[in-house]
Amino acid sequence: MSIGGGAVFAEAAGSKSVILATTTSTQDSGLLDLLIPVFEKQTGYQVKTISVGSGQAMKMGERGEADVLLVHSPAAEQKFMAAGFGATRRLVMHNDFVIVGPAADPAKIKGTSAIEAISRIARSGSLFASRGDNSGTHAKELGLWKAAGLNPEGQQWYQQTGLGMGQTLSVAAEKKGYTLTDRATYLALRKNLGLDILSEGDGKLLNIYHVLELNSVKWPKVNRAGGKAFADFMVSKQAQQLIGSFGVSRYGSALFFPDAGKTPESLGL
Repeated sequence: MSIGGGAVFAEAAGSKSVILATTTSTQDSGLLDLLIPVFEKQTGYQVKTISVGSGQAMKMGERGEADVLLVHSPAAEQKFMAAGFGATRRLVMHNDFVIVGPAADPAKIKGTSAIEAISRIARSGSLFASRGDNSGTHAKELGLWKAAGLNPEGQQWYQQTGLGMGQTLSVAAEKKGYTLTDRATYLALRKNLGLDILSEGDGKLLNIYHVLELNSVKWPKVNRAGGKAFADFMVSKQAQQLIGSFGVSRYGSALFFPDAGKTPESLGL
């Protein structure tokens, strides 16, 4: 659900209301529809989910407008913690990003590395739909352009949607273009898209999620107990098992891989 900033802050002090600011991928993939009812039944808390990009979620955290964050933009998260906005940051899970596009593949990127794929898209002038929303996915995409030594800003073929992942995939599908997406959202929406995975498996495409509790010293009105309860739940054995099995029966493989207790180094960070 989407809630205006004032309403969020007013409700944040409610002892049984937990404000979760999270990425569109956890919502669009259906993962939260599985996890949140289990958490609510166990704890009695009611979760109010605000699904935005990771950047926007952290901005909410910086203003004390959420109790807990579930995000996937590691560099921005580290800055958030260093600035004192967060109390704890714990590894939850990962999946990966993929570059998708039309089956005709006009830029001929199928089977190439991520950097080679976006370089070919740029050289061919093929349409690329960017979220352009300061999300974790957008941050990953910008990092790829930088690594490739390219700046797509202002190019006619480079279109920023300002939308979430699901909607950006729809734009790419409608215009027969390419985009970068997390695998989970793509698989959840694939049947309606007509887009194929064309570049995958590159180490640069790893997509890692952390749960962050807010600093209640900086923001005394946040629901510290509720935020901690949700963060603890996300790294609990039960939630990790649910995460690891999510999507297997429908897609033949998990959409996310549980990582609680692992070190960043074990994931190649």
